[in-house]
Amino acid sequence: MPRPFCQRRIAFVPSVTYFKPAGIPLRELEEVALTLDELEAIRLADLQGLYQEQAAQEMGVSRATFGRIVESARRKVAHALTSGKALRLEGGPVTHPQLDRASGDWSHGHGHGRHRSGWQRGFGNGRGRG
Repeated sequence: MPRPFCQRRIAFVPSVTYFKPAGIPLRELEEVALTLDELEAIRLADLQGLYQEQAAQEMGVSRATFGRIVESARRKVAHALTSGKALRLEGGPVTHPQLDRASGDWSHGHGHGRHRSGWQRGFGNGRGRG
């Protein structure tokens, strides 16, 4: 049995759940799923310009784990952009104070998509489907 994912701290919760090519209805597009921990890794490494060691500390993971997260995130974003696919932002094994307050006790770390007033943390094994 694979080792369970540890909860990864995020400091940013997006206000949107999809990015897609203009002029094409979402229902006609294939999707690439990007988890919130992958989005956070891109934000820390590429937007804030943190070194992997610093970014890993921010997320509460090892440097090697951070490297795998950001590599996966960049690959998914590149795939969506170059293939004309929609990019869906969803769950993942994350923890954030706003999320914890919005949806109560998330100690189980399962579910996906949007919760009534916030993001659900986790969706099955925490891996994207894209």
